[in-house]
Amino acid sequence: MFNIKRISNIMTDALSATESFFYNSSVYREFLEEREEILKHKWLESEKKGYDIGYSTALIDWILKYRSGWRKHRKIYNEE
Repeated sequence: MFNIKRISNIMTDALSATESFFYNSSVYREFLEEREEILKHKWLESEKKGYDIGYSTALIDWILKYRSGWRKHRKIYNEE
């Protein structure tokens, strides 16, 4: 017979390990930092225009204007 409680514990442990790996990965941290920059850009541009420009507009605008410079700066900063 299967021990449902044991199987559940094994699955929970596996999920916890996967989540831990994911949330601690450099890719996820990079995503969070980039998202924070986009949200700052959204706030600044919305303040300038006097209305909420929306995340999609801010995302596209930030990518076109600032992403490459932000990444270069981060690369230099992380190498030091």
